[in-house]
Amino acid sequence: MDLATRRWRRSLFLFFFLTGLAISSWVTRTPDIRDRLGASTAEMGIILLGLSAGSMTGILSSGPLVNRFGTRPVIGVGNFLVVVSVTLVGCGSLASWSPVVFVGLLTFGAGMGSAEVATNVDGVEIERITGTTVMPTLHGCFSLGTVVGAVCGIAATAQRLPAHWHLLAVTCVSLTVFLYAIRAVPSGTGVHTRGSATREAPDESAREMWRDSRLLLIGVIVLAMALAEGAANDWLPLLMVDGHGLDAAQGSLVYAGFAAAMTLGRFSGSFFLDRFGRAMVVRAGAVSGAIGVLLVVFADSALLAGAAVLFWGLGASLGFPVALSAASDSGPNATARVSLVATIGYVAFLVGPPSLGFLGEHYGLRTAMLVVLACVTLAIFIAPAAGDRSSSAVAAGSAHGAEPAPERRPERRT
Repeated sequence: MDLATRRWRRSLFLFFFLTGLAISSWVTRTPDIRDRLGASTAEMGIILLGLSAGSMTGILSSGPLVNRFGTRPVIGVGNFLVVVSVTLVGCGSLASWSPVVFVGLLTFGAGMGSAEVATNVDGVEIERITGTTVMPTLHGCFSLGTVVGAVCGIAATAQRLPAHWHLLAVTCVSLTVFLYAIRAVPSGTGVHTRGSATREAPDESAREMWRDSRLLLIGVIVLAMALAEGAANDWLPLLMVDGHGLDAAQGSLVYAGFAAAMTLGRFSGSFFLDRFGRAMVVRAGAVSGAIGVLLVVFADSALLAGAAVLFWGLGASLGFPVALSAASDSGPNATARVSLVATIGYVAFLVGPPSLGFLGEHYGLRTAMLVVLACVTLAIFIAPAAGDRSSSAVAAGSAHGAEPAPERRPERRT
């Protein structure tokens, strides 16, 4: 791997780390922010809808923007919006004004959603260039960021540091990471040139992808695993506080355990993927996630529920990145396929927070998590759709002029 590609890969790792740091920083302060706002569980669900709506806006616009301008400007603008959003959430908490927090989460979602597709397209391109497994480690950096953010959030909560000062510090760190990383992202990746003989007409390509049953099943896997991850990111601290009687610091500690399990699963993902394949890894992850959610819902022991969160985190860790890799080589036009599958997955982020908040308000958050359990259980049965690239997919890509990705090498990754 040449120096420019190594720097490019490192910048993608940093961008995923930045997003994880930002999201876990305000998630761990959710109980404090809720108290500052005086919001009920249902009202918090509406506030979190800002994150979902922003995410869908970003994800739906990202594919066309990448096709038109390439990944670099989309990554740059998206991650800058993430930095700005942390400041807005902190200001909303300081002013005890829910609309500002809503706008902050809307901005965060728009930035994260738009940068998500573009960064994943770059990750898939690096996999193609180098022939190495990158996506699990890439998403592992997001989880590492959530661990770092959660630990800092726990410390800030324990020291009773106001959420707005904590989030201002996170803004400064995030801005520094952003300014350093954006320089190494090359221009032109993902651009579709009009009139190219190797590209299909956009409308025809979209119709064919929506008729691709395997691609849609991959999208369902992403939806299920994104809901499992998103439910923990949005509700886990409050779930442990309201559902199992922990205090705010203990609830944040449990969330840190979830984030640590996600990190471990993603950084070890390449090892298991190279040996057992995508379908087996996705199925094993879904089984682990289902066990974890089941115990969190039904265990009366807070200690057992806290330990079960580790199974939840390990299970949810690889579904999203592995499914995106599967989508990218399921046929021609990898950018559009990654965008489509990510869009399907983000439906979980759109409907998840308000739906779980509504159910939690009426039946309790523990009962609401049965929806998550049902979706993860479904992923167990459709996991074969994420299997390794078939010869038919390769042939389809060749027929449309797409260059096939190089064969994966079995040697150990570093």
